[in-house]
Amino acid sequence: MKPHSLLRSLALPATLLGALFCATQPALAAGAAKTLPTLSLPADWYPESLATGPDGAFYVGSWRQGAVARVRPDGSAPEILVTPGSNGLANGQGVLVDAAHQLLWVCSGNWGYTSVPSTPSALKSYDLTSGAPRASYAMPDKGYCNDLAQDSHGTLYVTDSFHPRVLRLLPGAAALTIWKEDPSMGAGSDGVYLNGIALDGDRRLYVSLVTAVPYVLRVDVEEGGAAGAVNRIEMPRVLKNADAIRIYAPGRMAIFESNAFGKTGPYGGQISIARIDGGSATLDTIVSGLNDPSSGVIVGNRVYFIESKYGLLFQHKEHPEEIPTNVPFDLQSRELPR
Repeated sequence: MKPHSLLRSLALPATLLGALFCATQPALAAGAAKTLPTLSLPADWYPESLATGPDGAFYVGSWRQGAVARVRPDGSAPEILVTPGSNGLANGQGVLVDAAHQLLWVCSGNWGYTSVPSTPSALKSYDLTSGAPRASYAMPDKGYCNDLAQDSHGTLYVTDSFHPRVLRLLPGAAALTIWKEDPSMGAGSDGVYLNGIALDGDRRLYVSLVTAVPYVLRVDVEEGGAAGAVNRIEMPRVLKNADAIRIYAPGRMAIFESNAFGKTGPYGGQISIARIDGGSATLDTIVSGLNDPSSGVIVGNRVYFIESKYGLLFQHKEHPEEIPTNVPFDLQSRELPR
């Protein structure tokens, strides 16, 4: 999620991102033994979200360049798979690998600060091998495509940061439709709503809020695919603006706390592990002192994550020519607690 200064101007949503637990498992098994603990990203990438593929490669979207890089687990030079602005991609938000259909799904935002033209927010797909454009699905009612998850049947669920709702794209459908809309899917004062999203199997869907709150939300998927009631999963403290969320085992959630509203400066972000039990959870912070850790993925027994460094963009809002160049970015990792 983006820094507090930007959210004051209109409350920027994050990515986030979400990726499906069951969809990522083949990549985890394939890449766990050979993936290096740190991997380089292209300079000036300003990453927002990432996913893993069946070959263990990472797919990392750029919020600034409107592109997606493919990063091999062996540390070789990253490849620009989706070129800047391809298929109208602007702010690269959530990224998801659909290995069964050989597709790469990307949420495209329209916030600006990009080196490519701004376009209306949409859910876009690309060929997983070549990066060639495949489709684009507009967000209804000027919504903001933030993050996405996919169930085992191929249905996609998308968070909307400008409306309190989750959208759905059924296999073969021509447009996104509203799956669940509820006033409780947002804290109100910031003018923004949902952020990250994750599925625990096919029947439990979790979402995080852009605003800093002491909970995430759960919506059960009922028989036939209808949405159930919105329920809170209470946390023992206020989350520092939960961005991406990842379910990596039943009842285990990695929460990427971007510190969007933080008072502790640019290095107040952290990653925590939630152990969910009914309507509440415990929290264990495994790494702190991060600069906008908006997303990550689980590979084997490690969590790989990005630092988005959005403050370097936003402090030059009035003078974009002063944005520094050759800013380094990478994928880092930490071992998960047992």
